[in-house]
Amino acid sequence: MFLYGMSLLGGGLEKVSGGRLERTLEKMTDTVIKGVLLGAVVTAAIQSSSATTVIVVGLVNAQVLKLRNAIGVIMGANIGTTITAHILRLSDIESDNLFMMLLKPSSLAPLASIVGILLYMSSKRDKRHDIGQILVGFSILFTGMFSMEAAVLPLRDEPWFTSLFETFSNPVIGILVGTFVTAVIQSSAASIGILQALSSTGFVNYSMAFPIIMGQNIGTCITPILASIGASKNAKRTACVHVCFNILGTIIFTIFCYSYQEIVGFSFWENPIDRGGIANFHTIFNITTTILFIPLAGLLEKLACFLVREKSGEGEGDITAIALDERLLVSPGLAINHAREAVLQMAMVSRQNLITAIELLNKYDAKQFERVTEEEEVVDKLENRVETYLLKLSEAELSDVESRSISELLHTCGEFERVADHALNIAECAQRLYETKTTFSKKAVGEMHIICEAVLETLNLAIEAFHHVNLQAAASVGPLEEVVDEMEQVLRDRHFDRLRRGKCTIDAAFPFVEAISNLERVADLCSNVCESVQTYDNDQQSIDRHLYKKTIVQQESYQDKYIVYSTKYLNRIKK
Repeated sequence: MFLYGMSLLGGGLEKVSGGRLERTLEKMTDTVIKGVLLGAVVTAAIQSSSATTVIVVGLVNAQVLKLRNAIGVIMGANIGTTITAHILRLSDIESDNLFMMLLKPSSLAPLASIVGILLYMSSKRDKRHDIGQILVGFSILFTGMFSMEAAVLPLRDEPWFTSLFETFSNPVIGILVGTFVTAVIQSSAASIGILQALSSTGFVNYSMAFPIIMGQNIGTCITPILASIGASKNAKRTACVHVCFNILGTIIFTIFCYSYQEIVGFSFWENPIDRGGIANFHTIFNITTTILFIPLAGLLEKLACFLVREKSGEGEGDITAIALDERLLVSPGLAINHAREAVLQMAMVSRQNLITAIELLNKYDAKQFERVTEEEEVVDKLENRVETYLLKLSEAELSDVESRSISELLHTCGEFERVADHALNIAECAQRLYETKTTFSKKAVGEMHIICEAVLETLNLAIEAFHHVNLQAAASVGPLEEVVDEMEQVLRDRHFDRLRRGKCTIDAAFPFVEAISNLERVADLCSNVCESVQTYDNDQQSIDRHLYKKTIVQQESYQDKYIVYSTKYLNRIKK
């Protein structure tokens, strides 16, 4: 129950933050001090140093964070994780004051549970629902804590239990035990909580607790180590920095503590330690080692590079392959942000492919045609990666906003992929013209130029709308797409008329009609993208697209834009 409560609490806090804190890590870690502060804040907010370090490994692997910038975040994560121990020490509150009594978890946990359940079950708003989850997690966390305390309390009368803890006074054994327990449950905050529960027996003194706590900081390194398997060299070095930082910090602190104890002596050394003492030492240890190593961040980086060396001829890998790092799935908000960047990358490649394909209609180049074919395959692979990534992400616990974002990205991803397909179709039309040694008439070339210009503007507006959630750009695509539809129909009829009058050959007629048909389809796809931007921005979970489009078309602003684009493109063709 204790571990489940911690999971619920952390999950609720993560959803409330919506990945905003993690996204801040990408932009504000240019100095070690900033990294330490942000790492501490993010870890305190999501209640897990393991999750923070895994996110950092993922960001380094995705080449978003540099190794030097990640070092500060790792240091800060160790400080942030101590907040859990301070929450658990609330159980030590003793006062006759009514307000202070209500703050005691034995009183606060049931109240938090009632309020949390009501919010979780009755509220339709995401924020209240997530706050309810936080309160329920808080309640279960303390209920589990009380259960652990009740379970270990009878052990104080057992001689073997007393002798077991006496062996932990040996610093090496204490550190190894702390490391092992934390590595098994993969959470230093949880293992500190278990130690706090054991302290209720009265047999855990300061000399036993100190090495265990220091060992727990080493044990938490197991999660980023596992996360770095199969990652880039710099991601492995990030995990290595975490291990070196905690091991070196433990060695230095152990030497200092036991040297001071031998020479001067701590007056409290053999006294029983309580929850507050454990929380205080955990915080002091992590803050002290962080202050000590901040000036040595460069040496830690060099040590990690020395331990994880670059093999000759080995690169960092394909940027498109590592942009969607599964290590970031622990933070849905951050993972969605990276998936959005990957979809944007697809859009940019598709746009360049369309531009190249249009150029091939004017002047065919076999190398450029081959490039269009290769880039279309890149877009296909990107779509597959994005869809697989988003489907894995959809299995996580998501807020309604995050679920809608995933639906929008899946829809938009497919639209941009089909733009690349149509670009390839246009390039194949150019190839057929070249193979049959056929060219368009002068009028056909002029008409093609105008409709291409309109379609490229449509695509640019769609990408702008998607990238920056630009509703003004999104609203412009609908009327422009309608103008493109009319242009395609006019050009189709005009070209068939030229064919009947013998002004155009069959070899040129079909590539022309097929090309303008593909261009019109690109405009349709852009319209679909912008409808997604507009509807998801309005927080509508499901919408009848046809009804939505019918409503938009009737608006005065739509008609005004239609007149502008009709004058800019359609009238030029009619003239």
